[in-house]
Amino acid sequence: MRRREFTSWLGAAVVLWPAAARAQHLERMRRIALLLPTVADDAQGQNRNAAFLQGLQQLGWVVGQNVQIDFRWSAGKADDTRRYAAEIAALAPDVIVASGSAALGPLLEVTRAVPIVFTIVPDPVGAGFVSSLARPGGNATGFMTFEPGIGAKWLEILKELVPTVKKVAVIRDPAITAGIGQWSAIQAVAPALGIDLRPINVRDAAEIERDVADFARSANGGLILTGSALAVVHRDLIVSLAARHKLPAVYYERFYPAVGGLVSYGPDFFDQFRQAARYVDRILRGEKPADLPVQAPTKYQTVLNLRTAKALGLEVPPTLLARADEVIE
Repeated sequence: MRRREFTSWLGAAVVLWPAAARAQHLERMRRIALLLPTVADDAQGQNRNAAFLQGLQQLGWVVGQNVQIDFRWSAGKADDTRRYAAEIAALAPDVIVASGSAALGPLLEVTRAVPIVFTIVPDPVGAGFVSSLARPGGNATGFMTFEPGIGAKWLEILKELVPTVKKVAVIRDPAITAGIGQWSAIQAVAPALGIDLRPINVRDAAEIERDVADFARSANGGLILTGSALAVVHRDLIVSLAARHKLPAVYYERFYPAVGGLVSYGPDFFDQFRQAARYVDRILRGEKPADLPVQAPTKYQTVLNLRTAKALGLEVPPTLLARADEVIE
């Protein structure tokens, strides 16, 4: 082969090699495991899962062709979450996707080697899951929902919407760092707004129903639902209790006003699952979680259900109506 021909061939090989390596990389079957806090047939959980799978497919990952996915659905039960975390670690997948602090904590207890991409984790640094947002430093990275300080915003929205409110029940999970942080943020701003607070644990349906009914016996009350896996599990009950007892309620996610809740303020969680697919893709292609920064939401949305406001006899302030990103009529 002449030198000029060899040089031309070598240049073409250099150009083609990345594409060939990429194709070979995609053809090798990879394994992803997901630990999710809902039951398997939960509509919200399935929608989030669909967003993740769509994101993967757009990046060239096709289930059954070059990627295998294992699901575990814990229904928000701590014992099941720990058991499934151990099962997933034993599978030795290429990447694990964890939804929420309640799932991420047990996974980090059983593996510090398998890469983990998390979603909907309020305070990963405060919970000790990562060293810092810019440089996570371990085997986990992902997407945080909001700083715990968002709890102050929920209380301010409730007071703006219902100026007569004097006491507020805060439904939270005290067993997770996020639940403690959100409760503390609400506590910090309550005195300035003239609000008395009452915490309600979100452990089981009977306890929630009993405590909300007891709280609703006195006038001028309101409700705040903070984010947790158990909030997802009991969401339909909580929305129905707020309606039954005529309690104006603020939620952390759009889903709640979409099914009859009054108002929500928070990020787009579906987008987090789509973004999680991108991080999974980058890890499958060789990047390390320790080098991928934890990302915070860049946009928060206010969603207001006017039908529910009318049913509660509320007149929505024009200022709140004007800045709502979505109004359900």
